[in-house]
Amino acid sequence: MSMLTMTGVHAHYGAIHALRGVDLTVEQGEIVTLIGANGAGKSTLMMTLFGQPKASEGSIQFQGQNLLKVSTHQIARQGIALVPEGRRIFQRMTVLENLQMGSSFADPVHYQDDLQRMYQMFPILAQRLTQRAGTLSGGEQQMLAIARALMSRPQLLLLDEPSLGLAPLYIRQVFRIIKELNETWGMTILLVEQNAHHALRVAHRGYVLQHGAIVLAGTGKDLLENPQVRAAYLESGAHA
Repeated sequence: MSMLTMTGVHAHYGAIHALRGVDLTVEQGEIVTLIGANGAGKSTLMMTLFGQPKASEGSIQFQGQNLLKVSTHQIARQGIALVPEGRRIFQRMTVLENLQMGSSFADPVHYQDDLQRMYQMFPILAQRLTQRAGTLSGGEQQMLAIARALMSRPQLLLLDEPSLGLAPLYIRQVFRIIKELNETWGMTILLVEQNAHHALRVAHRGYVLQHGAIVLAGTGKDLLENPQVRAAYLESGAHA
């Protein structure tokens, strides 16, 4: 049984038909990436998993449970964590307070151990614990957003455009962390990303979304070598 299965999912924002019959699976231990142009529906797909917007048709199963019957605030308790586009950390809180907020859905018995793991993976955060999160650099804020999500001890980590707006140094660091989370921690990851080259290189499998519908699927390697993908997202300088 797949960890996550979306079958025939449709979703609307008002009159906009944002998702059009999406079929997608994520197996335990995989990195699956979703690429597509701006406005293709990638972020909508992520938010639909959390019921915002609610799928108007189709099925979303996580670990065998129908997410369409689970309220938005309860979905995070099922073992799914989202790092949203634009990071959306708590700007006025300190780094430590942000991490504490992330742990609110986890068993408190793990709190200290989880903090230490965050400090090891993100040493810059250990140096900034009492600093207001809004004063961090963009790259540091992205590290904090990922660490905050990990503090909830998720089974499935959703990353929405984690490299967007970052300097090249931090982009490389983000993808190194994604690979490490998967290979060392065994973390299952669904990644929405405009940087198709980096995303497909770390992904086991990928999907291409156009106008709310899946138009291509395959291994990361196959999609990297696919002429349509190369022309649309890799060779022209466009970012998927």
